[in-house]
Amino acid sequence: MTRRRIWHIIRNVILILAALVAGFFFLFVPWFFSSLGTRGRFHYPDPNDGKTPISYGMKFDWVEFRSSDGIPLKGWYVPAQAEARGTIVYCHGLNRTRIEMLPMATFGHQLGYDGLLFDLRHQGSSGGDVTTLGYRERLDVIGAVHYALEQRPAARPVIVWGISMGAAAALMAASESPDIAAVISDSSFLSLSDTVKHHWRLFFHLPSFPIADEVLYLLAWRGGFWPSDFDLVKAVTRIGDRPVLFVALANDRRMPPSNAQDLYSHSVSPHKAIIVLPGQRHGEAFNLDREQYEAAVTQFLSGLPAGHN
Repeated sequence: MTRRRIWHIIRNVILILAALVAGFFFLFVPWFFSSLGTRGRFHYPDPNDGKTPISYGMKFDWVEFRSSDGIPLKGWYVPAQAEARGTIVYCHGLNRTRIEMLPMATFGHQLGYDGLLFDLRHQGSSGGDVTTLGYRERLDVIGAVHYALEQRPAARPVIVWGISMGAAAALMAASESPDIAAVISDSSFLSLSDTVKHHWRLFFHLPSFPIADEVLYLLAWRGGFWPSDFDLVKAVTRIGDRPVLFVALANDRRMPPSNAQDLYSHSVSPHKAIIVLPGQRHGEAFNLDREQYEAAVTQFLSGLPAGHN
């Protein structure tokens, strides 16, 4: 075999390997992460796993209702002990369930509110075959609000309290539904584009272009929307003068406090508020500094305009 023939074979092998490597990084990796983000069904262990509201001394009903686009959802309805001051709908984070919101619901119950805890689509016991990180989950929130008001009926005003993905869904839902009088947004991101690129740089220390951009568009494509549709800054603006409490942890690398500060700056509500608590474990603000968190929520709820919504 001639030297020229050998180099020809080596060149072809190198080209094939390069094509395989390029295919892996630019095709398989984006497909894998977008599939994991939308189709994966993983439950983070929670110290309250196996508990129900009765574990905290709260009477409750098992409930089932549908999102505004027809997805079957399951949850718990916890009525106030006496005449309710209003209703709080609780929205958990990604790869969590209603269990995550039990400590917050217990506090809301102590304040005298009816409560509705439920599993967002494709999480826990609810139906659905895709997660959209909050975009279509907004329809779950709207469905929950309608169920509470029309089927229970629950007391107004209705406040939606969400963490991470649940906070994003709450803000999106409030931007579309006037039935939502106020939002407690704990650790929301700014937009789908911003959070995908931020997490890519955070976990892999690589530029977002081009792979993170591919993941972004595949996530949106799998969810049936455009990335530009999922923008929490625009949602906060559309909420208008309704009150929003923004909560963040000072050292949360996944959802840094700058997110809450940016959203706060875009809110036009005269009743908006923000609190940045010490800590770094994403989504754990309530458990890390319950005293300050509860004080902020108590003050926020007491400041709701009389008869609002």
